[in-house]
Amino acid sequence: MLKLHGMSASGNCHKVRMLLSHLQIPYIWQEVDVVNGETRTEPFLAMNPVGQVPTLEIEPGKYLAESNAILIYLAEGSPFIPVDNYLRAQMLGWMFYEQYSHEPYVAVARFICKFLPVDHLRRNELPRLHERGNSALAVMQQHLASRTFFVGEQYSLADIALYAYTHCAEEGGFTLQNYPAVTTWLQRIEEQPGFVPMTV
Repeated sequence: MLKLHGMSASGNCHKVRMLLSHLQIPYIWQEVDVVNGETRTEPFLAMNPVGQVPTLEIEPGKYLAESNAILIYLAEGSPFIPVDNYLRAQMLGWMFYEQYSHEPYVAVARFICKFLPVDHLRRNELPRLHERGNSALAVMQQHLASRTFFVGEQYSLADIALYAYTHCAEEGGFTLQNYPAVTTWLQRIEEQPGFVPMTV
């Protein structure tokens, strides 16, 4: 059986848990204490030299890292990846966008606000993170203003990837009410069969 090593409060881990639930794939969940350095231990680094969650243990000695790579691996041949090459490429484009233009700002602001002390020096990063994160959310708002989902009017990995940190963006100081098409899209995802909420 698959074993997913992750942190319940991580959006990158949550997206994998969402897909596993949608696909009704059984798995074992292994909670990892990221905050206290468990990903830097020798046993964890033997699975994933980068020292990050999620890490999917496919079988003993066979591991896969990077949340969006895990999504692709799990979803091959499923309706969550468009068959059409152009739509598939669009899906991948939004998944790259999530990791390059969205997650580094929205997720990092959330981490600072949620997990670090109120007097931590990294709070000084928040104005820049909010500026860039709001730019990312504005792009999503514009795209979703006339669409049901991100690609081809079909729920896909692009939606799962972008949902992960968008739905909890307010924990990082963002105001989702400013993005009505995004909030409607979030609700639409939460109505999908097999949807599971973040547990923390």
